[in-house]
Amino acid sequence: MTAAETAELSGAGIRLVATDLDGTLLRSDDTVSDRTRAALRAAAEAGLVVAFVTGRPPRWLDDVIDETGHVGVAVGANGAVLYDMADQTLLSVHALPPELMREIGDELRAEFPDVTFAVEYANGFAAEPGYVHDWRVNPRLDRQGRPIPAPRTGALADITGEPGIKLLAKERAEKPDRFLAAATELLGTRASITHSSSFGLLEIASAGVTKATGLAELATRHGVRREDILAVGDMPNDIPMLEWAGHSFAVANGHASARAAARTTVGRNDDDAVADLIERILG
Repeated sequence: MTAAETAELSGAGIRLVATDLDGTLLRSDDTVSDRTRAALRAAAEAGLVVAFVTGRPPRWLDDVIDETGHVGVAVGANGAVLYDMADQTLLSVHALPPELMREIGDELRAEFPDVTFAVEYANGFAAEPGYVHDWRVNPRLDRQGRPIPAPRTGALADITGEPGIKLLAKERAEKPDRFLAAATELLGTRASITHSSSFGLLEIASAGVTKATGLAELATRHGVRREDILAVGDMPNDIPMLEWAGHSFAVANGHASARAAARTTVGRNDDDAVADLIERILG
């Protein structure tokens, strides 16, 4: 960023910093540097609201608390939940109804016979037997020592027996952008569909639910205008947030569509790009 851009940013009256986690705030090895921890702490001490806006479900946020030292309200599951990380409580939930998940699953499978499905619940996870996990499903206990329900396995009809905050559709042989385009054409406006992966994994939420709507809900709780929000991200699931926020940045390592949606491209996640932005805001 130029000196003029830095001066503009420091004088922009930003009150809320919204950052994606994986590929944006977190380094490629999922760690956070001392510099980033210090920047998050300085932002909070300066009175800024710092919000993690992520595709992660609530149970995957404990590691981030340990790594960053930051607790606050997070926008999780691509906008489907607001989660108080300090109290480990859900403040709001926007879920997909069971019948719609089954309908979506049947239609996607008719088009992509090898697709497999999993469901993220507000507090739990279930998957079809053929669904291969690419990450740890969940820790055994939460931060308060309470057991987290073990993942369940079952057919699509079984795992969609209760509302889900996210339906996951995986077809590893498909390119993610092509898979997303085909699914969006097939399903239309019945659901919000996005991806944040380098392989064929779609993240499907209730219609109209995006990181932008979750961030807007959080901003309303804090009385912050969109013009006073800075958002930074790296993947297609960040695009609605980047287009909505008054100030938007994509990290240089991000997906081309995210960089196109953001007002400015900044450094890489491995070079503490979010910390650099916060330091510039604070002058």
